[in-house]
Amino acid sequence: MKLSALLERLEYTCCQGTVEQEVSTVVYDSRKVQENSLFICIRGAVVDGHKFVSDVIEKGAKVLVVEENVQAPENVTVILVKDTRYAMAFISAAYFGYPAEQLKTIGITGTKGKTTTTYMVKSILENAGYKVGLIGTIEAIIGEEVIPAANTTPESYVVQEYFRKMVDAGCDCVVMEVSSQGLMLHRTQGFVFDYGIFTNIEPDHIGPNEHRDFEHYLSCKSMLLKQCRVGIVNRDDEHFRKIIQDHTCALETYGFSPEADLRAEDAHMTGGKGSLGISYHVKGLMDFPVEIDIPGKFSIYNSLTAIAICRHFKVSEENIIRALKAAKVKGRIEMVKVSDDFTLMIDYAHNAMALESLLTTLREYHPHRLVCLFGCGGNRAKSRRYEMGEVSGRLADLTVITSDNPRFEDPQEIIDDIKTGIAKTSGKYVEICDRKEAIAYAIHHGEPGDIIVLAGKGHEDYQEIKGKKYPMDERVLIAEILEEDRK
Repeated sequence: MKLSALLERLEYTCCQGTVEQEVSTVVYDSRKVQENSLFICIRGAVVDGHKFVSDVIEKGAKVLVVEENVQAPENVTVILVKDTRYAMAFISAAYFGYPAEQLKTIGITGTKGKTTTTYMVKSILENAGYKVGLIGTIEAIIGEEVIPAANTTPESYVVQEYFRKMVDAGCDCVVMEVSSQGLMLHRTQGFVFDYGIFTNIEPDHIGPNEHRDFEHYLSCKSMLLKQCRVGIVNRDDEHFRKIIQDHTCALETYGFSPEADLRAEDAHMTGGKGSLGISYHVKGLMDFPVEIDIPGKFSIYNSLTAIAICRHFKVSEENIIRALKAAKVKGRIEMVKVSDDFTLMIDYAHNAMALESLLTTLREYHPHRLVCLFGCGGNRAKSRRYEMGEVSGRLADLTVITSDNPRFEDPQEIIDDIKTGIAKTSGKYVEICDRKEAIAYAIHHGEPGDIIVLAGKGHEDYQEIKGKKYPMDERVLIAEILEEDRK
């Protein structure tokens, strides 16, 4: 492929060499360079690709894309751009033949709800006969292929590679989670989303390696509304005006607000033996009743978002109703049936904000007892342990403190930190370090009308201890416990 074709949608300066150079592969990892590769020098948080120039030239790279001047032999073409991450998105799109132009693309951003909403959208569209690719926090799904995720939003090269695979697999649309980091680092450049969705925003991901403050976080999230044709935004969010400021897309809204284009009215909590749910009526741009087997107000928002998107795909009301009833997301308020007497669920809530939201929602169902089982990850901020302990102590009737991913820390020390947070409340707790034993305790001591939450692990199927990941899936643990009980 000629270099000129890869650069056709970019502003650049050719410092030396020729844009007629033939390129065999596009690479941003110096270890993957081959003869006639184009190497993009990415300046990362830990490693700067510009430092590997001599190495990649030795391996056969014939084109360098840089954002600072570098020394290279005359037979190597050097392309100078303002931002190599931004350039990589457009180069990758060209390299894979602009696959996004052959798909309907749906991007979902927000502090909460991205994962659940992507799966709801996938469920509804597939129910209506579409073939849907998915890119998200848990995995990427391309036809029958499932690829575990390393980042919520992969590097732009990987996004375009996935898009290409989706087109080749016969997909006609893709729904993907779009993180603030992904937007900030230009991972979703190189194409325009057909639909961009903004679910909500709360202070999160603020710190030295993420966003400097809430304003920066909001600003990065809002970039999606400048990278899509139709923007669909939660009208109820207190930051709504700032979110839509400077948007360049056609705008639609959803929520409970009478000003929302698509509204939820007449919401009711529902529940049966070992299950919880919610029902409501959709008004505005559509008009029909909805019932879902996922509890809480945020489930209304997630499903409304999905409905707002799928409306553009001419999905019938019948298909939407049927698909929402069946929609389930691994590790997101995932109910596991163990008894008719009480409800057990698995959820990914792994920080104080998510745990508070979850437990507050479940309190609305007036359980006999709300039991919260969780641990905290090692080698992470200790403040998270104190905060989660305090939240669970305040909102749960019983907290079962256990181990999560201790990494290189002593699990007991992490448990002691959680207890420090609980001590600020009058909450009752037990501590059982082994997670399987802790889950068995929660199940064996379940009382009629209880809601038991296994928090923190969610979709994860491993436990990380001293640098090694050991298989550990809570669904498997529950099945083992129930099987052992039958013996």
